[in-house]
Amino acid sequence: MSKKNTVLAGAGMLSAIAASLCCITPVLALISGTSGIASAFGWMEPTRPYLIAITLLVLGFAWYQKLKPGNANEHQCACEETERQSFWHTKTFLGITTAFAILMLAFPYYAHVFYPSNQKKEIVVVNSSNIQTLNYGIGGMTCDACASHVESNVNKLPGIIKVNASYKNATVNVEYDQSKTNQAQIENVINETGYKISGKIDSAAHGKAGHICGPNGCG
Repeated sequence: MSKKNTVLAGAGMLSAIAASLCCITPVLALISGTSGIASAFGWMEPTRPYLIAITLLVLGFAWYQKLKPGNANEHQCACEETERQSFWHTKTFLGITTAFAILMLAFPYYAHVFYPSNQKKEIVVVNSSNIQTLNYGIGGMTCDACASHVESNVNKLPGIIKVNASYKNATVNVEYDQSKTNQAQIENVINETGYKISGKIDSAAHGKAGHICGPNGCG
């Protein structure tokens, strides 16, 4: 494997990381405890298909260069250089790089496993008259990791009974005990993740879910 192929392998690995960076960042935010950086690379999500294509093309070309048959002179040179070939120029390194790139490209599909499950949260018995529900439209979420990050942060508040965020619907629904927390605290925690509330969904007033009320009302 030539130096050129090593560079191609590195480029493929970096483009794979970039392709999933919008979903890697929320997990890094969870690990580091800096919630606000979760949405830092959300703007890259529209470029994901192009970065995936670049990754596949670059790594595909690197493998082609590595495996293509050579002429007699090239084979003789290859035999002479086999003994002094470094690890970075081997098929093993290219294979490891390819496997890592595949894991990075697939990251959005398994990122949620890094977050605690809502199902495992202890349910606290509360006075039913104190139970309230909030439904919000929320912007910036691009994958399950983003939704899981919002759920994880809201669940840290006392009195949260259930929270469900959906990046596909761009919504978050929270059921809580108003004697232990309040709407303002919940809104602040959601906004602190970097995924901003775009409005409150007032399904009761309009007879259907999904009607988002902005700052100027629900008209």
